[in-house]
Order: sequence, then structure tokens, then C-alpha cells
Amino acid sequence: MRALLVALALLATPAAADDGFRVVVHPSNMAADGLTRTQISQLFLKKTTRWADGRRVEPVEPGDAALRDRFCRRIHGKSAAAVKSFWNQQIFAGREVPPLEKAAEAEVLEVVRSRPEAIGYVSPGAELTGVKVVVAKE
Repeated sequence: MRALLVALALLATPAAADDGFRVVVHPSNMAADGLTRTQISQLFLKKTTRWADGRRVEPVEPGDAALRDRFCRRIHGKSAAAVKSFWNQQIFAGREVPPLEKAAEAEVLEVVRSRPEAIGYVSPGAELTGVKVVVAKE
């Protein structure tokens, strides 16, 4: 019975926490419930620009290079350098600019806490009070 409870607890853990990061949104954001990794990628690459309720998505990223690379590899399936190249192409073509970047995780969390349309990611050890962790579906 104990093994079953442990297994169920692991299944309930946000998938991104196992990846070395957690995707977070404002607590009122119900549109982010049950997003897949592909959908999260689309939001951060600005290929999807609106939440289901019509609000404009505001992705925000931390400046930590190692954290960004873990996120890019797991969510986008590419290195951070490859994603940077994607953004350079977007900028050069006049299409879009990369997500807002904040130097510290605390700043990412502050943006997410204050803006219902924001989505960000932080390390698993970050203080998550006032945000909702997105449990990514496979």
C-alpha cells in the first residue's frame, strides 16, 4: 500500500519539477491547466499568442543560462543556443521579439504574480507562494 501511495505522489508531481524547472502562471489563470509540453513551447516561442480566454500571453524567462538550457532542451527539444538562433531570425525578419527576460528568478515570479496573462519558469527550489505551478501533460 505504501508503494502505491509513493507512486501516486510521484505521478501528481509537476512533470517539469523532474526536469529541473517549474513552469508557473498567475493563480487565476485557468487556461494554463493541463497544458502539454508542446503547448508550453508554443507559448514561449510566441507561436500561440493568446490564452483560451483571449488574453495576450506574456512569457517571461530567467537569465540563468543553465536553467534556460534545461527548459529549452525539455520543452522545445532544442538547446538554448538553437532557440536563440530562432529568435535572431524572428527579430531580423521583423516578426517577433523574444520573451521578456529577468535577471533573477524572484523577478520572474514577481511578473507572474502581478500579471494574470504571464507565464514563466523557475528552478524547483524557488519560492512559489502566489503562483500556480503548471502540471505539463505528456
